[in-house]
Amino acid sequence: MKIIQTTQAPEAIGPYSQAVAVGDLVFCSGQIPLVPETMDLAGETVAEQTTQVLKNLSEVLKEAGSGLDKVIKTTVFLKDMGEFAEMNGVYASFFGDHKPARATVEVARLPKDVKVEIECVAKIG
Repeated sequence: MKIIQTTQAPEAIGPYSQAVAVGDLVFCSGQIPLVPETMDLAGETVAEQTTQVLKNLSEVLKEAGSGLDKVIKTTVFLKDMGEFAEMNGVYASFFGDHKPARATVEVARLPKDVKVEIECVAKIG
């Protein structure tokens, strides 16, 4: 196992890694919409927050030698399923024609009371 760490995404705020690579796969921990330089929350809307989350995930994947185009599966945690369409629009703009497997669930609460958290598994190389 190789621990993946980059300063281009928020540092872990608990006893976990940003990601772990095993063989040709990378398992990314859930990212929330924190701006890496300040650790402040990015935006009020689910669209703004989803944008930051996917930027963060992209940086972690890059550090692992992967990218959004190599994502196999994502899990999206939403505070309010009523905001699914708004989140989905941003999500689609980041992934384009690449359509990884995905689960989306509504949750009661997320760290720092954010609106969205996304984790993923991707291929390296």
